Amino acid sequence: MLRRSRHRAAGRRAPLRSSPSRSTLSVTDLLSEAVAGILQRPARSVLTSLGTVLGVGAFIAVLGLTSTAAAQIDTRFNRLTATEVTVEDTGGPDADRVPLAFPEDADRRIVGVNGVEAGGVYWKVRLSPGDVVRSSPVGAVNGAVSQTPVIAASSGVLSAAGPHFVQGRSYDAFHDDHNQPVAVVGASTAARLGISTLRTRPALFIGDRAFTVVGIFDDTQRMPDLLLSIVIPRTTAQQMWGPPDGERARMLISTRLGAAPQVANEAALALRPDHPEYLRPIPPPDPKALRTAVGNDLGQLFLLLSVVCLVIGAVGIANTTLVAVMERISEIGLRRAMGARARHITWQFLTESAALGLLGGVAGTSLGTFAVVGVSLHNAWTPVLDPVTLAAAPALGLATGLVAGLYPSWRASRIQPVEALRR
Repeated sequence: MLRRSRHRAAGRRAPLRSSPSRSTLSVTDLLSEAVAGILQRPARSVLTSLGTVLGVGAFIAVLGLTSTAAAQIDTRFNRLTATEVTVEDTGGPDADRVPLAFPEDADRRIVGVNGVEAGGVYWKVRLSPGDVVRSSPVGAVNGAVSQTPVIAASSGVLSAAGPHFVQGRSYDAFHDDHNQPVAVVGASTAARLGISTLRTRPALFIGDRAFTVVGIFDDTQRMPDLLLSIVIPRTTAQQMWGPPDGERARMLISTRLGAAPQVANEAALALRPDHPEYLRPIPPPDPKALRTAVGNDLGQLFLLLSVVCLVIGAVGIANTTLVAVMERISEIGLRRAMGARARHITWQFLTESAALGLLGGVAGTSLGTFAVVGVSLHNAWTPVLDPVTLAAAPALGLATGLVAGLYPSWRASRIQPVEALRR
C-alpha cells in the first residue's frame, strides 16, 4: 500500500508557480490619480490653468469682438451706401445752353418720390481770384483770409447730409425761398476764421459780400467735404454768382433702407419729366469687396494675437508641470518601486496636464463670452459669436494642455526608481 501510494504521488505533477502579472493602469485609476494630483496642490493647479484660461479667453474674446466689429462695420456700410443716391446734371446734348438742368423746386419734387427722406441740389461756387473768404470786412488789417471752398446747397442737402451742429442750426426752406445771405461752416473752418461762438452773431465775408453764420457743425453722415467748406443757400449763390460755371450741379438724396435702387430709377423722371436725359442718377455702390477685406484683415490680425496668447499659456503649463515633476521625484520613485511602468507615469502627468488645459479651456470660454457680451452691451452692438468656435474652445484648451505636458511627462517617465528613492 505504501509503495502504491508513493507511486501514485510520484505520478502526480507538481503545481506550476504562476509568474507575477505585469502592472496595469485602468482608465478609472488614471483619472482618479490625475484628479488627486490636481487637488493635492489646488493653488498651483489654479495658477497653472490660469495661462490656458487667459489664452482661450483671449481667443474667444478676440474672435468674438472681431466678428462683432465686422458686423457693425457691415451694418454701417449698408446704412450709408444703401440709403444714398446721387443725381448728376449732364445737361444732355444742350449742356452749354442748359447751365442748370435741375428745376428750382427740385427739393420738393424729389421728396415726393416714395422712399425719399430728403434731397437737395448743390455745386461748388467758382469765385473770382479776389473773392476770398474773410472773417472781417474787406480792408481790415488783421482779417483772417482763407481759401476755403464755397458750396452752394439747398436746405435739402443739409437734411440729407445729416450734419451734427454744435452751435446754431441749419438754414431751411425759408432762407432758400428768400435768398438769405446766411452760411453754415464746419468746426475746423470756423476755428481758422476765428469764429468761436454764435452769441455775437458773427459774419464772414466772401469777397465784399457778408454772410451771417447761423450754424457750426463738427461731423456729418454724408458729404464729408462740407466739413471743410462754407455752405450757403443755393438761391443766394445763384443770385450773386449766377448758375454753376464750369462744374455741373449734383443732387444728394437720402432714402429709407432698401429704397435706393428704386429711387435711382425714378429720380430723373420725377425731376425732369420733359427731359429726363439731362440727369443721370447714380445708384448706391455695393462695397462688398471692401467689407470682406476689412473683415479678413481684422480676423487675421486678432487671430494671430489669440494664438500668441495660447502659446504663452502653453509655456506656462509646461513650466509649472515640469517644476511639479521635479518636486514629486520621490513620489515617482515610490510608484516605480511598487510596479508602475514608465508609460504609466507618462500617462499620469499627461492626464493631469490635459485636465488642467480642459478646465482652463472651459473657464476661458466663459470668460471670453462674457467679455464679448459686455463690450457689445456697452457699445449697443449685437454680439456675434460662432457656435463652432465656442464648442471648439474647450477642446483647444485640452489640446494646449496635452502639448504642454508632453515634455514634462516624458521627463518624469525617464526617472529611475533607485535614483528617485535616494533623494
